[in-house]
Amino acid sequence: MRAYALRLKPGEDLRQQLFAFAEQHHIKAGAILTCVGSLTTTSLRLANQEEPTVYKGHFEIVSLVGTLSVNGSHLHLSVSDSTGRTIGGHLLDGNIIYTTAELVLGELPELDFRRETDATYGYKELSVYPAEAKPAKFKRKPKPVQ
Repeated sequence: MRAYALRLKPGEDLRQQLFAFAEQHHIKAGAILTCVGSLTTTSLRLANQEEPTVYKGHFEIVSLVGTLSVNGSHLHLSVSDSTGRTIGGHLLDGNIIYTTAELVLGELPELDFRRETDATYGYKELSVYPAEAKPAKFKRKPKPVQ
């Protein structure tokens, strides 16, 4: 595993910066190892909801977890407010850094994360492939790693 450490600055968008970092470093299989910081705006897709929920104020990042890939990511964020109330959901654009976001990311160079439609609910879900498997090199689609 290769590790990256980065700091996001006030006014930056957490999700947009993560995706830009993945693109810049050509990350095909990554994971969020840790993230601490603060936000002034939090935008989440809550469980079983279609529309975003936006919160304004000052929030501490309690947790950021998930998979990161140029082929599609799945990230969940939890934040707490000044009373300690904690909320969480799918990370969306619109999570604006207040003072800082300090992140450590892990890249798994032997893997290739892809998002493929799962017939159960129709969502694009994680499929894991070996890094050397390229769709153009095969006459048939390679099977996911189990």
